[in-house]
Amino acid sequence: MPRKSNTAIKAYKKKDGKTYYMFKVYLGLDPLTGKPQYTTRRGFRSLKEAEIALARIQVEIAKGTFQKRTYETYRELYEAWIEVYKNTVEESTLNKTLKYFEHHILPAIGDYRIEQLNVDVCQKFVNQLHEKLAKARTIKAYASKVLDYAVKRDLIPSNPFKLVEMPKKRAHKSTIKKVERNFYTKDELNKLLTVMKEETNRKAYVAIHILAFTGMRKGELLALTWEDIDFDKKEMTINKAIARGLENTMYEKSTKTGVSRTISLDDETINLLQEWQIDLKNSLGRRFKKKKQLVLPNEDNSYLQTTKTRKWLNYVIDKYELPPLTTHGLRHTHTSMLIEAGANMKQVQMRLGHSDIKTTMDIYTHLTAHAEKETVNLFADFLKS
Repeated sequence: MPRKSNTAIKAYKKKDGKTYYMFKVYLGLDPLTGKPQYTTRRGFRSLKEAEIALARIQVEIAKGTFQKRTYETYRELYEAWIEVYKNTVEESTLNKTLKYFEHHILPAIGDYRIEQLNVDVCQKFVNQLHEKLAKARTIKAYASKVLDYAVKRDLIPSNPFKLVEMPKKRAHKSTIKKVERNFYTKDELNKLLTVMKEETNRKAYVAIHILAFTGMRKGELLALTWEDIDFDKKEMTINKAIARGLENTMYEKSTKTGVSRTISLDDETINLLQEWQIDLKNSLGRRFKKKKQLVLPNEDNSYLQTTKTRKWLNYVIDKYELPPLTTHGLRHTHTSMLIEAGANMKQVQMRLGHSDIKTTMDIYTHLTAHAEKETVNLFADFLKS
């Protein structure tokens, strides 16, 4: 039976300058080692809160129902969870996850003790996220994963995030923003490629042409090697991608869906690639690799930075006053023109490498919504002319 303890509650200050309270409770002797056991609680925001927690623990000790916890705070629980999680995902996903916790989750709830994280605390956290961030739902899901980990290990009976409601913002007419069109028409794409071809940056033109004519993802383009291109069959195999990992390092991984695909290439793209291969061999000389040579390497014959295509696009768009477009917008442009040319949804899905045809349908719906608005404008302009 543990001896009666005159446990003292102590005040201390954190780096934020605020005063918190803590205590250390004697639990008795370890039956295996014979050494004294203690449990420490800290992070109480008031003396009264600490006194209540201490009294509760002392009652549990007296009844013999107290169980020493391994993790006291959400942060400590997160550190245990991330060690398991990091072995289940790609490095690029881990990098994104770490940033969610570092910038949004841990600063808000990291110092909360596990028993403090009730539905009200979690709801308040989600409400604040929703006010500031477009990805509030995603970040809430990651925060919830840590408490799922606690439930599976019988550290808490249930996950309060499961009872949290995602708030919905009421949109007023004055605050509704038009969704920007992130794809080009046929004429706009031809204009873009024409001016890029006239520029001195041949590599930039080759990159943008390939993206527009294949619909491949940017990461897939940056990982493309010459052995992936069959000039005789006029085909390209897309089986890998480049991603940004920990400490901003570039590394090769599988495609987004984990499945490779082989697509057909048109004569213009084949001719461009053949010409570019000759140019690249001449510029690299002995550095040109026979098997694993990248189609679009940087000056050191390694992976291009993922921001390069955006910089190339922005330069030409600004110079020639073209409509705004992102690198991913070239993929949407390819999708739009495939559908306009008569390709069915299944053909588009296979070419773009979507694992679910619903993704293809969602993009199609988005593109046709813009087309419908442009049709109305054409009608209105015609009446005024």
